[in-house]
Amino acid sequence: MTEEVKILNLSISNLSRQELLNQLKLGIVFTPNVDHLIKLQNDPEFLKVYAVAHYKICDSTILLLASKFLGCPIKEKISGSDFFPAFYEYHKKNRDVKIFLLGASAGVASKAQSNINQRIGRQIVVGSYSPSFGFERNEVECQEIVDIINRSGATVLAVGVGAPKQEKWICKYKDQLPNIKIFLAIGATIDFEAGHKRRAPKWMSEVGFEWLYRLISEPRRLWKRYLVDDIYFFWLILQQRFNFYKFPTVLGLEKDQYKSSKQTSNISAKV
Repeated sequence: MTEEVKILNLSISNLSRQELLNQLKLGIVFTPNVDHLIKLQNDPEFLKVYAVAHYKICDSTILLLASKFLGCPIKEKISGSDFFPAFYEYHKKNRDVKIFLLGASAGVASKAQSNINQRIGRQIVVGSYSPSFGFERNEVECQEIVDIINRSGATVLAVGVGAPKQEKWICKYKDQLPNIKIFLAIGATIDFEAGHKRRAPKWMSEVGFEWLYRLISEPRRLWKRYLVDDIYFFWLILQQRFNFYKFPTVLGLEKDQYKSSKQTSNISAKV
């Protein structure tokens, strides 16, 4: 059983990247960061969806530092944009691993597919699809996506449409994708793989300033997330450190009731 570290109302898998690569044969992988933790305080559906994931890996230097401050250090930051290329490199010669990319704007996912396959030297990415804006509310398009994925022969689905949309989509449609063994929620990674967006310099990521690079790159879209919403995270961590953090209600259930319902729930990942 994977060791977990509790940060606010989420248990994060305490694994190194290599341990995760070695373990991951089946299951759902989410990549929580500060923005996710804030959303999880107020979005009960998102919290229920998170309960389905087998692996919840630390995608933030800030979370890594918070775990140390709380006295339960996480082994390693494993961002989705680092883990995904490590995953397909790890399975370079594994013919059973066939990846489908879902996300990014028109043409970007197909460019990422081409780049990855060229890098690996085989067709490890067997399909891609860039959905329309608001696709998650269009059941006709969602069913078309399910059909395309099923026809592709993919065994791994990497979804990069942003949180909480990507996690909720995986949870809703996973049972309609019988050939998919591994589900990865990877945020902006498809854009990075396509060369459509640039990642922060490595040193900025290592010292916890990747958020600043992203804010400067996309100020209109991200200013509220980083300068308003996420500031609240530090106050919540102080509450947890000094034992007065209050677990939010989940669909009317208090903390102990939620734990009990999670243990007995029939909401489980299809593997």
